[in-house]
Amino acid sequence: MTYKLFYTLKYKTVIMPKEFKFPDVGEGITEGEIVKWFVKEGDEVKEHQALGEIETDKAIVEMPSPYSGIVLKIAIKEGDTVKVGDILVVIGEKGEKLAEVKEAVKKEPEVKPAGVVGYLEEAPEEEIKPTSQEVLATPAVRKLAKELNVDLSTIKGSGPGGRITEDDLKKPKKADEEEAPGLKVTRKYDMWGYVDRIPLKGIRKIISEHMTKSAFTAPHVTHFDDIDATKLSEARDEMKKEAEMKGIKLTYLPFVIKAVIAALKQYPRINASLDDENETVIVKKYYNIGIAVDTEAGLMVPVIKGVDKKHIYDIGREANELAEKCRNRTVDLMDLKGGSFTITNIGSIGGLYATPIINYPEVAILMTGKMHEKLVLEDDKIKVKKIMPLSLSFDHRVIDGADAARFVNTVKQYLENPDMILAEK
Repeated sequence: MTYKLFYTLKYKTVIMPKEFKFPDVGEGITEGEIVKWFVKEGDEVKEHQALGEIETDKAIVEMPSPYSGIVLKIAIKEGDTVKVGDILVVIGEKGEKLAEVKEAVKKEPEVKPAGVVGYLEEAPEEEIKPTSQEVLATPAVRKLAKELNVDLSTIKGSGPGGRITEDDLKKPKKADEEEAPGLKVTRKYDMWGYVDRIPLKGIRKIISEHMTKSAFTAPHVTHFDDIDATKLSEARDEMKKEAEMKGIKLTYLPFVIKAVIAALKQYPRINASLDDENETVIVKKYYNIGIAVDTEAGLMVPVIKGVDKKHIYDIGREANELAEKCRNRTVDLMDLKGGSFTITNIGSIGGLYATPIINYPEVAILMTGKMHEKLVLEDDKIKVKKIMPLSLSFDHRVIDGADAARFVNTVKQYLENPDMILAEK
């Protein structure tokens, strides 16, 4: 065994700087975007002190320092993306400089392995570099390159040591980009005129990836219907003043949530997710409802947990609080997890029907449209009714059209008779 005297220089122990890397926090999070740094290089920090903010999976969270010391290097700039395992900052001792420590380590003496007759000489280590004809790539990448008819010698690898990855092969070179060593120029125009280029990153990138996976994985079918919301409107108006006294802005959403819960109890297969890998439908025995919130940064879906056990007012208060946290970017990461069914609303903005994308791996999503008045024939009389449009998108692998229709009919039954909702515990 070879032993080394680490970091010894002129009989003084030099403590190596510690690298703070972006950890694997689970939940499928593989990358994040640095929103803001609270510190700069040269600042002294304490353990658990917030170093900055990072945006991950639709939430912005603070990064506490795991060490006390001096910030020797900030490795990622604000606005840049960091992947799990990448170095965020390097923290060292007071008075220590990163370059000096690197030089000290470079010159450190090494204790050679000793045998029974003394120290053994070792062959010097040589850095092996690929020649111009050699290409660093795994057999799987080489196979993919062959299938894509790509010459690996023309690809610049982004992996460790210049290794070519699958992403390098799949990333097309854009015609409107000109590359030179250390320089990337992007044209501000195309053949028709001037254009703006907005990087797809942060929440918008997450939404893009999530929606693409849902749309190309789950076969979507959308069922449309109208409900007579006249009595629902009257019931909400009656409860509105009491809600205001409790500091709650009462919308139709809590009523819709309660109606959905009643329907999910009758059709539990809709309160589920699909495990593609194990080919299993996971039916949830709890009722956690995600509510889509429109923010300046993009669509966010916080989750109200255990709604079947909560009163209309409690649901209204929590929905308002979560929506506000999403808009000011203070929502907790766990508030965005654990949903079993999602409700989205375009009614407050405008529009009657749409085909919402399922919040995968859930198997259905309900959209409410704009409440509007409509002339209808009832008992041979023309009456003015308040109508609320509904659009239910569902995963046809798990849910049949007949069950989707029955589910919407149950939601409709409860919303058209709000006394049934208020009687629910």
